[in-house]
Amino acid sequence: MSADDTPQGGKATESETRQIIQQAIEDYVRTQNKQSEPAYKTELLEERKRREQLETRLNSLVEENKQARAAAEEADRHTQIRQSLQKLGVHKVELAFRAVKDDVVRGEDGRLTTKGADSRGLEDFLAGFVQENPELLPPRISGGAGTPSRNQESQSLGSGGIEIDRIKAGMKPEDLERVRQEIARLAARTLKGL
Repeated sequence: MSADDTPQGGKATESETRQIIQQAIEDYVRTQNKQSEPAYKTELLEERKRREQLETRLNSLVEENKQARAAAEEADRHTQIRQSLQKLGVHKVELAFRAVKDDVVRGEDGRLTTKGADSRGLEDFLAGFVQENPELLPPRISGGAGTPSRNQESQSLGSGGIEIDRIKAGMKPEDLERVRQEIARLAARTLKGL
């Protein structure tokens, strides 16, 4: 070997050494990536599952909230309808409520109105409904032919100082005895008439 060959031979060995080192480093990095890659993938999958579960839970909470708001709105609407019917003097509130509840909706401005193009306010609609259905109002004349009024009843029994409304369980013995005597007197008068 000559002196010129030694440096070139040394350079060749040095470049080969660099290639070997470079290749070893690349192999090491590749191996590390392969080892850490499954951990990253597993972590990403777990994170994706957690996110999907949270999204599902959030969606269910949003749906429950919508349902709760709708139920509260419906309860408020029903209460307002019943109160308006009571204000109008309706005697059979539940019957009237069942008849009109489907015709009343909440408008965009939050007020209760009727469905359709001729949308009317709740009070106007219910007033018209009650006028069309007077059977929902309390009777104007209580009783019928042959039914004595409360004044006549209390007068007929009032002669002995006893009122039917005051007869009840647990009365004082002396008051109970007066009631029995009055009943016996009335029964005797009725039997004499037969």
